[in-house]
Amino acid sequence: MCGQDEPKLLLEVQDLTVSFPTSDGLVQAVRGVSFAVERGKTLGIVGESGSGKSVATQTVVGLTRGARISGRALFEGRDLLTASRAELQKVRGKKIGMVFQDPLSSLHPYYRVGWQIMEAVRAHDRVPKAQAHRRAVDLLSLVGIPHAAERVDDYPHQFSGGMRQRAMIAMALALDPSLLIADEPTTALDVTVQAQVLELTKHLQDMLGMAIIMITHDLGIIADTADQVMIMYAGKVMETAGRRDVYYRPHHPYTSGLLNSLPQSGHEGERLVPVRGQPPSLIDPPPGCAFWPRCTFAMPKCRTDPPPLRPLPGSDDHASACWLPLELTGRTGDVVEARQRASAAGGGLALSLNVAGGAGSSAGLGGEAAQ
Repeated sequence: MCGQDEPKLLLEVQDLTVSFPTSDGLVQAVRGVSFAVERGKTLGIVGESGSGKSVATQTVVGLTRGARISGRALFEGRDLLTASRAELQKVRGKKIGMVFQDPLSSLHPYYRVGWQIMEAVRAHDRVPKAQAHRRAVDLLSLVGIPHAAERVDDYPHQFSGGMRQRAMIAMALALDPSLLIADEPTTALDVTVQAQVLELTKHLQDMLGMAIIMITHDLGIIADTADQVMIMYAGKVMETAGRRDVYYRPHHPYTSGLLNSLPQSGHEGERLVPVRGQPPSLIDPPPGCAFWPRCTFAMPKCRTDPPPLRPLPGSDDHASACWLPLELTGRTGDVVEARQRASAAGGGLALSLNVAGGAGSSAGLGGEAAQ
């Protein structure tokens, strides 16, 4: 647990920008992203594929070589973006653990699972092999691998998908990190195993007191785990809020679209409401709000002026990058109608979106539904 003399803030990322030079042009993967993680808390980062979620966190730990990077990433007071490779090597694994989305490709097929966990331990701590082996067995047992003393000598292909992900979590926890970055750890798993992995992660957090960054494209994944949620789209932060506000008082139409695309209990047989259209090219992103071509409530201002991340009235941790009036939060029919009126008053573009986007009715473009 966090000691009384330790600062509450563990990681603070300020105005992070990450670009990749390619033969087609400069890919602006992350554009001015800021966020913070407190000790013992969970930050959920949510967005579609290509939104910049993974790039942002991988850049923090120095895994985006060749990229053009600016900003700051203060971890326990040290800026990781200016740290040397040797300094980062001391942080990765020991203070910041990572769990990637595909454990089969993350685990080396030629080496036994236990040996790979032992390697993670011995890379940072000079301990005898026997002690590292005992640590590997204890970690596999901790994450729920049955008969850990026997399975420690198995190869990755002898583990099921869920067991491989548990082994990756064990490796990430080998040196008791203060921050765990879980990059879509349940993507390749069925829903039952997903629930088990998420429950395990939450249990380990409660037991070890570590902070977690949970990256996912599915808001349903973090419904019971995240303390704070950050919604990303096209390399930018669209909305950030506490978990309850994101689910019950969303402001940004993209957040509402993600929520409306989730299956809902009690609505069996009903069609899901997708966020129609495609994310923009990050080589040539739109000059204004990146989401306007897909948004039901887009106004001329949205096409030209990038909306800043504005705090919502009466909230300390809820902010949205949208030009709609800040008081229009939620997904009820009244709120949708009020947003439509605000959009129309601002010269709404919904009718032109039907022609330009070719995505059907304007009511589906932003994923809004009168619920």
